[in-house]
Amino acid sequence: MSGRKDGSAFGSMSQNILLSLTALVTLVPAAFYPYRRIAGQGADGRGWSFWGALLLAAAGPGIWALLQVAGQWHTGFSTALWVTTAACMALFIGLSLFHGTAWRLAPLLLPYLLVVCLFATLTEDAPAPVMRGNAPGVWIDLHIAVSVFTYALLTLSAVASLAAVLQTRALKTKRPTPLSRFLPPVAESERLQLRLLIASEVVLGAGLATGMAVLYFEQGQLFRTDHKSLLSLATFVVIGILLLAEYRTGVRGRTAARTMLIVYLLATLAYPGVKFVSNVLIGQWTW
Repeated sequence: MSGRKDGSAFGSMSQNILLSLTALVTLVPAAFYPYRRIAGQGADGRGWSFWGALLLAAAGPGIWALLQVAGQWHTGFSTALWVTTAACMALFIGLSLFHGTAWRLAPLLLPYLLVVCLFATLTEDAPAPVMRGNAPGVWIDLHIAVSVFTYALLTLSAVASLAAVLQTRALKTKRPTPLSRFLPPVAESERLQLRLLIASEVVLGAGLATGMAVLYFEQGQLFRTDHKSLLSLATFVVIGILLLAEYRTGVRGRTAARTMLIVYLLATLAYPGVKFVSNVLIGQWTW
């Protein structure tokens, strides 16, 4: 009986790894497509091959994330990475459709997401427990959706900030590279970063509110001084300071970029970082 159970668990693990690898492969064409255009065809236009690669890259992580959370939400580190990648791809496709230059962030964003999903595949066998609690399901679902959406927005904002830094450096040194020619202009990158940051602040505020609601239903208190709560609150405060500085002084360039990186680091520590420590390093879990 024990051998049969172990064999079933091993088979399920092998199937999960196979599905994870399949989802990972779907990201490869999109991750390398922009560099093929940079090297050979320039940066003009978005053909059917671009959209096809982008939709494939969204479908792989999206379907695998849905399969993992179908029925019950699993709070493991690998699941968190797949879900956030799927959210990033969905947002990026939307931006690419409705924003004239956002698609030019592809050479920075897509290879990064490929590395994230590779990490998710390597940690596929880490504990991925089912969330349990007494809060109403709608509050938990809303809190999860807001958290994922916030991190996806911050990821795109950080990538836009990096694009602005690379463009600024190329202009100052008067040594443009094929990559800098492909990326959005500095002004467009900074404008896109600011809009995404504003959206992140609004959604993160909603995330903190829904998190408090869930915690109140669970434990009868509105705030808990754990790592995730403190880091999330710190992220909210730093974003607010950056937006206020932008409004009052028009802070740009390196200062804004460095602050954006601090924001993204805090968000990473608060969301996937806590899960990595508790699920992968310690082998326990939190949500």
